Amino acid sequence: MTDINREIQELEQGKMYKYLGIEESEAIQHQQMKERLKQEYSRRLRMILKCELNGRNKITTIGALAVPLLRYSFGVINCRTEVIKKIDWKTRKMLTMYKMHHPKADIDRLYVKRREGGRGLVQIEAACKAEIINIAEYLNTNYKEDQFVNIAKSHESPQTNMNSIIKTA
Repeated sequence: MTDINREIQELEQGKMYKYLGIEESEAIQHQQMKERLKQEYSRRLRMILKCELNGRNKITTIGALAVPLLRYSFGVINCRTEVIKKIDWKTRKMLTMYKMHHPKADIDRLYVKRREGGRGLVQIEAACKAEIINIAEYLNTNYKEDQFVNIAKSHESPQTNMNSIIKTA
């Protein structure tokens, strides 16, 4: 049983806490979180490719277990397009290493839906763009109803040097 009257402990200097899977201290440690996310994505991808599933189920599992790890962080962790393209490239490289994709095969076919003749793999870059657009649409459509969305919207700075999801979208 927890004590309701217990005080919340102050965070010590240099310590971090985890909120919704993202470690924070005074601010989000973007570089550190990017590295951890890339490592965990690679680990999950490697585990999926090592297992004895058929090709269709491996692609589906990648979309269900590995990609959501990165998708959740888009819009929260600052990540440049080059880094996301490199993750896509590494995914294709690992598919080739585990004999799921021929090195000279068409890359675009990997990302086409299976019912349209492709493999159905989720492209990380497209997922990132879609998430950022979804967040911006949510902020634009729900700003009148929710006080927290109003706070987030007011934080969106008109300054050019600030990161803005709405401007990015």
